[in-house]
Amino acid sequence: MNNNICLDTKKQEKQIILNRPRLLVKSQLSFTRIRKEKKAYDFKFIDLFAGIGGIRIGFESINGECVFSSEWDKHAQKTYEANFGEIPYGDITKIDEAQIPDFDILVAGFPCQPFSHAGLKMGFEDSRGTLFFDIARIVKFHKPKVVFLENVKGFKNHDKGNTFKVVCNTLEETGYTVYSKVLNARDFGVPQNRERIYIIAFLEKVSFCFPEPLKKVVRLGDILEREVDVKYTISDRLWAGHQRRKREYINKGNGFGYSLFNENSEYTSTISARYYKDGSEILIEQSKKNPRKLTPKEASRLQGFPEHYEIPCSDLQAYKQFGNSVAVPVIKALAESIKEALKK
Repeated sequence: MNNNICLDTKKQEKQIILNRPRLLVKSQLSFTRIRKEKKAYDFKFIDLFAGIGGIRIGFESINGECVFSSEWDKHAQKTYEANFGEIPYGDITKIDEAQIPDFDILVAGFPCQPFSHAGLKMGFEDSRGTLFFDIARIVKFHKPKVVFLENVKGFKNHDKGNTFKVVCNTLEETGYTVYSKVLNARDFGVPQNRERIYIIAFLEKVSFCFPEPLKKVVRLGDILEREVDVKYTISDRLWAGHQRRKREYINKGNGFGYSLFNENSEYTSTISARYYKDGSEILIEQSKKNPRKLTPKEASRLQGFPEHYEIPCSDLQAYKQFGNSVAVPVIKALAESIKEALKK
Protein backbone atom coordinates (compact mmCIF):
# COMPACT_ATOMS: atom_id res chain seq x y z
CA MET A 1 0.00 0.00 0.00
CA ASN A 2 1.18 3.50 -0.84
CA ASN A 3 1.99 5.24 2.47
CA ASN A 4 1.43 8.66 0.89
CA ILE A 5 -2.17 7.70 0.08
CA CYS A 6 -2.71 6.67 3.74
CA LEU A 7 -1.29 9.94 4.99
CA ASP A 8 -3.42 11.96 2.57
CA THR A 9 -6.55 10.11 3.69
CA LYS A 10 -5.79 10.81 7.36
CA LYS A 11 -5.24 14.50 6.60
CA GLN A 12 -8.59 14.65 4.78
CA GLU A 13 -10.38 12.95 7.71
CA LYS A 14 -8.85 15.37 10.21
CA GLN A 15 -9.75 18.36 8.01
CA ILE A 16 -13.38 17.21 7.87
CA ILE A 17 -13.50 17.10 11.68
CA LEU A 18 -11.78 20.48 11.97
CA ASN A 19 -14.33 22.04 9.60
CA ARG A 20 -17.41 20.61 11.31
CA PRO A 21 -19.69 23.16 13.03
CA ARG A 22 -19.70 22.95 16.82
CA LEU A 23 -20.73 25.48 19.44
CA LEU A 24 -18.04 26.47 21.88
CA VAL A 25 -19.01 28.35 25.03
CA LYS A 26 -15.52 29.78 25.24
CA SER A 27 -12.39 29.30 23.20
CA GLN A 28 -9.06 28.39 24.72
CA LEU A 29 -7.65 30.98 22.33
CA SER A 30 -9.17 33.69 24.55
CA PHE A 31 -7.06 32.61 27.53
CA THR A 32 -4.66 35.16 28.95
CA ARG A 33 -1.28 33.45 28.98
CA ILE A 34 1.57 35.07 30.85
CA ARG A 35 4.93 34.29 29.30
CA LYS A 36 7.76 36.39 30.65
CA GLU A 37 10.16 35.04 28.09
CA LYS A 38 10.17 32.72 25.14
CA LYS A 39 11.97 29.44 25.66
CA ALA A 40 12.40 26.11 23.96
CA TYR A 41 10.31 23.31 25.47
CA ASP A 42 10.93 19.58 25.16
CA PHE A 43 7.26 18.69 24.73
CA LYS A 44 3.71 20.04 24.94
CA PHE A 45 0.99 18.78 27.25
CA ILE A 46 -2.62 19.49 28.20
CA ASP A 47 -3.95 19.60 31.75
CA LEU A 48 -7.48 18.17 32.14
CA PHE A 49 -9.49 18.09 35.39
CA ALA A 50 -6.65 20.39 36.33
CA GLY A 51 -7.72 21.35 39.86
CA ILE A 52 -5.09 23.84 41.03
CA GLY A 53 -2.32 22.61 38.74
CA GLY A 54 -0.42 20.09 40.86
CA ILE A 55 0.16 17.74 37.94
CA ARG A 56 1.06 20.68 35.73
CA ILE A 57 3.84 21.72 38.11
CA GLY A 58 5.35 18.25 37.85
CA PHE A 59 5.42 18.24 34.06
CA GLU A 60 6.60 21.83 33.76
CA SER A 61 9.52 20.86 36.01
CA ILE A 62 10.89 18.67 33.21
CA ASN A 63 10.59 21.45 30.63
CA GLY A 64 7.10 20.75 29.35
CA GLU A 65 4.80 23.47 28.01
CA CYS A 66 1.13 23.41 28.96
CA VAL A 67 -0.89 24.45 25.89
CA PHE A 68 -4.42 23.82 27.17
CA SER A 69 -6.15 23.40 30.55
CA SER A 70 -9.63 22.53 31.77
CA GLU A 71 -11.19 22.82 35.24
CA TRP A 72 -14.83 23.54 35.99
CA ASP A 73 -14.66 24.65 39.65
CA LYS A 74 -14.68 28.47 39.75
CA HIS A 75 -12.65 28.70 42.97
CA ALA A 76 -9.98 26.34 41.66
CA GLN A 77 -9.92 28.37 38.44
CA LYS A 78 -9.01 31.50 40.43
CA THR A 79 -6.15 29.74 42.19
CA TYR A 80 -4.97 28.30 38.86
CA GLU A 81 -5.04 31.72 37.25
CA ALA A 82 -3.10 33.28 40.14
CA ASN A 83 -0.28 30.78 39.66
CA PHE A 84 -0.23 30.10 35.92
CA GLY A 85 -1.61 33.25 34.36
CA GLU A 86 -4.57 31.61 32.63
CA ILE A 87 -8.15 30.71 33.44
CA PRO A 88 -8.76 27.05 32.55
CA TYR A 89 -11.56 26.22 30.15
CA GLY A 90 -14.65 25.12 32.09
CA ASP A 91 -16.92 22.21 31.22
CA ILE A 92 -14.91 19.46 29.53
CA THR A 93 -18.03 18.04 27.89
CA LYS A 94 -18.29 21.23 25.82
CA ILE A 95 -14.67 21.18 24.66
CA ASP A 96 -14.29 20.46 20.95
CA GLU A 97 -11.32 18.11 20.68
CA ALA A 98 -10.51 19.50 17.23
CA GLN A 99 -9.87 22.96 18.69
CA ILE A 100 -7.38 21.77 21.28
CA PRO A 101 -3.81 22.62 20.15
CA ASP A 102 -1.51 19.75 19.22
CA PHE A 103 0.22 18.17 22.20
CA ASP A 104 2.42 15.24 23.18
CA ILE A 105 1.15 14.29 26.63
CA LEU A 106 -2.33 14.35 28.14
CA VAL A 107 -2.47 14.59 31.95
CA ALA A 108 -5.64 14.28 34.02
CA GLY A 109 -6.62 13.71 37.63
CA PHE A 110 -10.05 12.52 36.52
CA PRO A 111 -13.07 11.65 38.70
CA CYS A 112 -13.99 8.06 39.49
CA GLN A 113 -17.26 6.98 37.86
CA PRO A 114 -18.90 3.62 37.15
CA PHE A 115 -19.70 2.72 33.54
CA SER A 116 -23.21 1.70 32.57
CA HIS A 117 -22.10 -1.18 30.35
CA ALA A 118 -18.94 -2.14 32.20
CA GLY A 119 -18.22 -5.83 31.87
CA LEU A 120 -19.56 -6.08 28.33
CA LYS A 121 -17.44 -4.56 25.56
CA MET A 122 -15.15 -2.79 28.02
CA GLY A 123 -13.92 -0.31 25.46
CA PHE A 124 -14.46 3.14 23.98
CA GLU A 125 -18.24 2.76 23.65
CA ASP A 126 -18.59 1.67 27.27
CA SER A 127 -17.08 4.92 28.49
CA ARG A 128 -19.93 7.00 27.04
CA GLY A 129 -21.96 8.85 29.62
CA THR A 130 -18.96 9.29 31.90
CA LEU A 131 -16.37 12.03 32.11
CA PHE A 132 -13.68 9.56 31.12
CA PHE A 133 -15.33 9.47 27.69
CA ASP A 134 -14.23 13.08 27.20
CA ILE A 135 -10.63 12.06 27.86
CA ALA A 136 -11.06 9.10 25.51
CA ARG A 137 -12.42 11.14 22.59
CA ILE A 138 -9.58 13.67 22.95
CA VAL A 139 -7.03 10.83 23.03
CA LYS A 140 -8.65 9.14 20.04
CA PHE A 141 -8.51 12.33 17.99
CA HIS A 142 -5.03 13.59 18.91
CA LYS A 143 -3.20 10.31 19.62
CA PRO A 144 -0.66 11.87 22.06
CA LYS A 145 2.55 10.01 22.85
CA VAL A 146 1.56 9.59 26.49
CA VAL A 147 -1.61 9.56 28.57
CA PHE A 148 -1.10 10.19 32.30
CA LEU A 149 -4.01 9.56 34.67
CA GLU A 150 -4.21 9.84 38.47
CA ASN A 151 -6.89 8.57 40.83
CA VAL A 152 -7.53 7.29 44.34
CA LYS A 153 -6.01 3.97 45.41
CA GLY A 154 -9.39 2.23 45.42
CA PHE A 155 -10.01 3.09 41.77
CA LYS A 156 -8.72 -0.32 40.67
CA ASN A 157 -11.52 -2.04 42.58
CA HIS A 158 -14.21 0.53 41.86
CA ASP A 159 -17.44 -0.98 40.51
CA LYS A 160 -15.99 -4.47 41.11
CA GLY A 161 -12.98 -3.63 38.96
CA ASN A 162 -15.03 -2.82 35.86
CA THR A 163 -14.20 0.89 35.88
CA PHE A 164 -10.47 0.20 35.80
CA LYS A 165 -10.93 -2.43 33.07
CA VAL A 166 -12.89 -0.06 30.87
CA VAL A 167 -10.23 2.65 31.20
CA CYS A 168 -7.40 0.24 30.34
CA ASN A 169 -9.31 -1.41 27.51
CA THR A 170 -10.31 1.94 26.03
CA LEU A 171 -6.67 3.02 25.92
CA GLU A 172 -5.48 -0.34 24.60
CA GLU A 173 -8.02 -0.43 21.78
CA THR A 174 -6.84 3.06 20.82
CA GLY A 175 -3.33 1.66 20.40
CA TYR A 176 -1.70 2.27 23.79
CA THR A 177 0.36 0.10 26.11
CA VAL A 178 -0.86 0.66 29.66
CA TYR A 179 1.12 0.65 32.91
CA SER A 180 -0.36 1.20 36.37
CA LYS A 181 0.89 1.30 39.95
CA VAL A 182 -0.04 2.62 43.38
CA LEU A 183 2.55 5.01 44.82
CA ASN A 184 2.69 6.60 48.28
CA ALA A 185 3.56 10.28 48.74
CA ARG A 186 5.51 9.55 51.91
CA ASP A 187 8.06 7.65 49.78
CA PHE A 188 8.80 10.78 47.76
CA GLY A 189 9.80 13.36 50.32
CA VAL A 190 6.54 14.63 51.82
CA PRO A 191 5.36 13.74 55.36
CA GLN A 192 1.96 12.42 54.28
CA ASN A 193 0.58 8.90 53.92
CA ARG A 194 -1.18 9.34 50.58
CA GLU A 195 -1.60 6.40 48.21
CA ARG A 196 -2.77 7.05 44.68
CA ILE A 197 -2.94 4.94 41.52
CA TYR A 198 -1.18 6.21 38.42
CA ILE A 199 -2.16 4.94 34.98
CA ILE A 200 0.39 5.74 32.28
CA ALA A 201 -0.14 4.75 28.65
CA PHE A 202 2.38 4.98 25.80
CA LEU A 203 1.47 5.06 22.12
CA GLU A 204 4.85 3.64 21.12
CA LYS A 205 6.61 0.63 22.59
CA VAL A 206 8.90 1.90 25.34
CA SER A 207 10.85 0.54 28.25
CA PHE A 208 9.08 2.20 31.18
CA CYS A 209 9.74 1.73 34.88
CA PHE A 210 7.94 3.44 37.73
CA PRO A 211 10.25 5.51 39.94
CA GLU A 212 11.72 3.92 43.06
CA PRO A 213 11.02 5.48 46.49
CA LEU A 214 13.45 8.22 47.47
CA LYS A 215 15.73 7.58 50.43
CA LYS A 216 14.82 10.87 52.01
CA VAL A 217 14.01 11.24 55.69
CA VAL A 218 11.33 13.82 56.44
CA ARG A 219 9.19 14.71 59.41
CA LEU A 220 6.10 16.82 59.90
CA GLY A 221 8.12 19.53 61.62
CA ASP A 222 9.82 20.25 58.29
CA ILE A 223 6.63 21.79 56.90
CA LEU A 224 5.05 23.37 59.98
CA GLU A 225 4.94 27.13 60.45
CA ARG A 226 6.56 28.53 63.58
CA GLU A 227 3.95 31.19 64.29
CA VAL A 228 0.33 30.24 63.74
CA ASP A 229 -2.80 32.35 64.16
CA VAL A 230 -4.96 31.30 67.11
CA LYS A 231 -7.93 30.88 64.75
CA TYR A 232 -6.49 27.50 63.71
CA THR A 233 -6.70 26.17 67.29
CA ILE A 234 -9.93 24.16 67.57
CA SER A 235 -12.54 25.22 70.08
CA ASP A 236 -13.21 23.50 73.41
CA ARG A 237 -16.55 22.30 72.05
CA LEU A 238 -15.06 20.81 68.89
CA TRP A 239 -12.18 19.18 70.79
CA ALA A 240 -14.63 17.64 73.30
CA GLY A 241 -16.71 16.34 70.40
CA HIS A 242 -13.66 14.79 68.73
CA GLN A 243 -12.69 13.01 71.95
CA ARG A 244 -16.25 11.80 72.62
CA ARG A 245 -16.60 10.36 69.10
CA LYS A 246 -13.24 8.63 69.34
CA ARG A 247 -14.29 6.90 72.57
CA GLU A 248 -17.52 5.81 70.90
CA TYR A 249 -15.65 4.43 67.90
CA ILE A 250 -13.29 2.48 70.14
CA ASN A 251 -16.16 1.03 72.18
CA LYS A 252 -18.03 0.01 69.04
CA GLY A 253 -14.90 -1.31 67.37
CA ASN A 254 -15.38 0.73 64.20
CA GLY A 255 -13.74 3.87 62.86
CA PHE A 256 -10.73 5.70 64.22
CA GLY A 257 -11.85 9.21 65.10
CA TYR A 258 -9.42 12.11 65.07
CA SER A 259 -5.68 11.69 64.37
CA LEU A 260 -3.13 13.65 66.37
CA PHE A 261 0.39 14.47 65.17
CA ASN A 262 3.39 16.52 66.27
CA GLU A 263 6.54 17.91 64.69
CA ASN A 264 8.38 14.60 65.17
CA SER A 265 5.78 12.56 63.30
CA GLU A 266 7.20 10.93 60.17
CA TYR A 267 3.97 11.51 58.27
CA THR A 268 0.30 12.42 58.66
CA SER A 269 -2.91 10.83 57.50
CA THR A 270 -4.16 11.63 54.01
CA ILE A 271 -5.48 15.17 53.73
CA SER A 272 -8.89 15.18 52.04
CA ALA A 273 -11.27 17.73 50.54
CA ARG A 274 -13.40 17.55 53.70
CA TYR A 275 -10.54 18.79 55.89
CA TYR A 276 -12.18 22.20 56.18
CA LYS A 277 -15.09 20.72 58.19
CA ASP A 278 -13.32 19.83 61.42
CA GLY A 279 -9.71 18.93 60.61
CA SER A 280 -10.12 15.60 62.38
CA GLU A 281 -7.84 13.58 60.09
CA ILE A 282 -4.82 15.78 60.83
CA LEU A 283 -4.68 17.66 64.13
CA ILE A 284 -1.42 19.17 65.40
CA GLU A 285 -0.50 18.93 69.07
CA GLN A 286 0.09 22.17 70.95
CA SER A 287 1.59 22.66 74.41
CA LYS A 288 -1.06 23.59 76.99
CA LYS A 289 -3.60 24.26 74.23
CA ASN A 290 -6.20 22.38 72.26
CA PRO A 291 -4.82 20.87 69.04
CA ARG A 292 -4.95 22.96 65.87
CA LYS A 293 -5.65 22.42 62.22
CA LEU A 294 -3.03 22.82 59.52
CA THR A 295 -2.85 26.27 58.01
CA PRO A 296 -3.50 26.52 54.24
CA LYS A 297 0.25 27.08 53.73
CA GLU A 298 1.03 23.91 55.65
CA ALA A 299 -1.56 22.03 53.58
CA SER A 300 0.23 23.31 50.48
CA ARG A 301 3.58 22.09 51.80
CA LEU A 302 2.07 18.75 52.83
CA GLN A 303 1.27 18.21 49.15
CA GLY A 304 4.76 19.31 48.09
CA PHE A 305 3.74 22.55 46.36
CA PRO A 306 6.55 25.10 45.92
CA GLU A 307 6.95 27.86 48.51
CA HIS A 308 6.05 30.57 46.01
CA TYR A 309 2.69 28.97 45.23
CA GLU A 310 -0.06 31.55 45.79
CA ILE A 311 -3.24 30.85 47.79
CA PRO A 312 -5.69 33.62 46.75
CA CYS A 313 -8.84 32.00 48.14
CA SER A 314 -10.51 31.51 51.53
CA ASP A 315 -9.24 28.91 54.00
CA LEU A 316 -12.29 26.76 53.28
CA GLN A 317 -11.59 26.67 49.54
CA ALA A 318 -7.85 26.22 50.10
CA TYR A 319 -8.45 23.08 52.19
CA LYS A 320 -10.78 21.70 49.52
CA GLN A 321 -8.32 22.46 46.75
CA PHE A 322 -5.24 20.97 48.39
CA GLY A 323 -7.23 17.99 49.64
CA ASN A 324 -8.35 17.29 46.08
CA SER A 325 -4.90 17.85 44.59
CA VAL A 326 -1.83 15.67 44.16
CA ALA A 327 1.51 15.22 45.90
CA VAL A 328 3.71 17.22 43.54
CA PRO A 329 7.01 15.36 44.24
CA VAL A 330 5.37 12.09 43.13
CA ILE A 331 4.27 13.71 39.87
CA LYS A 332 7.77 15.08 39.30
CA ALA A 333 9.31 11.64 39.79
CA LEU A 334 6.81 10.07 37.39
CA ALA A 335 7.36 12.83 34.82
CA GLU A 336 11.11 12.18 34.95
CA SER A 337 10.52 8.45 34.39
CA ILE A 338 8.26 9.17 31.43
CA LYS A 339 10.80 11.54 29.92
CA GLU A 340 13.52 8.93 30.31
CA ALA A 341 11.38 6.25 28.68
CA LEU A 342 10.64 8.51 25.69
CA LYS A 343 14.37 9.25 25.28
CA LYS A 344 15.20 5.56 25.10
